[in-house]
Amino acid sequence: MPFVRIDVLEGRSDEQLAAVGDAIQRAMVECFGVPERDQFQIITEHRRGRLIYNPEYLDVARTDGVLIVQILFSSGRTTEQKAAFFARAAELLVEKAGMRREDVTIALHENTRADWSFGNGIASYITLPKEQWR
Repeated sequence: MPFVRIDVLEGRSDEQLAAVGDAIQRAMVECFGVPERDQFQIITEHRRGRLIYNPEYLDVARTDGVLIVQILFSSGRTTEQKAAFFARAAELLVEKAGMRREDVTIALHENTRADWSFGNGIASYITLPKEQWR
């Protein structure tokens, strides 16, 4: 159910980009209970000047290694789950993708299950039995 957009400056290897996507997915599985195979991500590289960020906002020292992650998912996660996710995602990005935690920015966007169609023109979470969601 989560739809993930990951934006970076160009120049990373395919392996590092795959590790970034894997780290975000792993953190969602661990912290939000997202099914393993429920993975929909768009990773976009931008040339310099097309991804704008403040290198010092909120006293965090960012570099051109900046990573901006947006996750659209159904509402219902607690503040504690979200905080745990932010921490776990940063930890995995450092460990698996060689990121700096200072360069990780994540924004969560919530909607309802009625807002999703995964194909065939149907409201998947309304029409399909819950056991098929996994």
